[in-house]
Amino acid sequence: MRFIIENFGCQMNDHDMEKMGSVLIDHGHLPGSSEDADIVIVNTCCIREKAEQKFYSLMGRLQHAKRKRGLILGVTGCIAEQEKENIFDRLPFVDFSLGPSNIHRIAEAVESAAGSARTFAFGDNGRSLPLAIRPHNTRTGIKGYVTIMKGCNNFCSYCVVPYVRGREESRESGDILAEISEMAVRGMVDVTLLGQNVNSYNNGSNDLSFPELLRKIDAIPGISRLRFVTSHPKDISQELIECFGTLRTLCESIHLPFQSGSDRILALMNRGYTASEYLRKVQALKDQCPGIALTADCIVGFPGENGEDFEATMRLMETVGFDGVFSFIYSARKFTAAASLPGRVPADVAHERLSRFQTLQRAITLESNRRMAGTRAEVLVEGQSKNSPDELSGRTRTGKIVNFKGGRSMVYKLVEVDIIKGYANSLRGELSKAPGR
Repeated sequence: MRFIIENFGCQMNDHDMEKMGSVLIDHGHLPGSSEDADIVIVNTCCIREKAEQKFYSLMGRLQHAKRKRGLILGVTGCIAEQEKENIFDRLPFVDFSLGPSNIHRIAEAVESAAGSARTFAFGDNGRSLPLAIRPHNTRTGIKGYVTIMKGCNNFCSYCVVPYVRGREESRESGDILAEISEMAVRGMVDVTLLGQNVNSYNNGSNDLSFPELLRKIDAIPGISRLRFVTSHPKDISQELIECFGTLRTLCESIHLPFQSGSDRILALMNRGYTASEYLRKVQALKDQCPGIALTADCIVGFPGENGEDFEATMRLMETVGFDGVFSFIYSARKFTAAASLPGRVPADVAHERLSRFQTLQRAITLESNRRMAGTRAEVLVEGQSKNSPDELSGRTRTGKIVNFKGGRSMVYKLVEVDIIKGYANSLRGELSKAPGR
């Protein structure tokens, strides 16, 4: 049978989708399209309300397709874990539902559905964490993702992750290093390590610490670029910060969510740091790695946020000069402590604050990109540019998109590009004619 996986959410969801595809192929199923698929799996996210709304809207459309074509229809991921058996009450046409820790059972669930039996599996048995992606057509190209841990112990008051992804659990370092070594043999050069809080990898165990793991990966032949997401500011150590100045492969970029610039709101969020502590760690990163690109997440309109709190957030954003920020209006999530907090910010006020925030951040990002003009950057060529069939597109080590003229033979190669102009979301370059650095 042919399958497709509709995906919502973050890079961790993308990687879970790769894992499920790998398992299904190993069991004789083939990737398909929306026109010919016999199996449709919807991999879900419930971190934000918008993703949850999009999921239920899609399921309404898929119900009609199921009636018409007899599809096998399954739900996986965070909404499956959040709703558990209740999802069959709301979506009675669904054939199976698997939480994030049970995606290793995807082939079993499909086979049961083909025999008209429903399957659901939730809770944490740990077997999906080390699930590897086999070297068939689910993993191609030069970039890959490796899950090093799952879950979170922080219980930020707005966040549903500990409830749907469970407590922190780290993979054994030997398994991670073996997987990355195998990726390198297959020609992958750009690796991103995934976890809800990678900074606490193996916290309290006798296995490698996170900085030690990075140093081991740095020594693997063939790997040119190493990244990781996501970091919690309270857990980023001086040893980790020093890795940015010493490791060959570790890219000069970090995603470090700050969520608010107000100490009062940070305390209500249970973030475990103050704005000044966050800024000290940012400065330490800049001192260790001049030119490091910083991106972050921010929540606007958290319960109790007043004008002064919001202005503190705006000041922090200007002080840091982020290369980019994913910003959202707070939405109450099931199970979380913040859902019962008083002081809800009116929708019109929250939207006005978000608009101001995003307008300023766009200006900061544009200025950051414009400052790149006149510099030379190493670019990993990913393919044809979306802007022109005559151009190529790739990314710098800091994660910025560069479009430039070049031949198809350069795809999947590292090239030197002179940056000639910066735009709001990308850079314009031309192949360097000068000797490399």
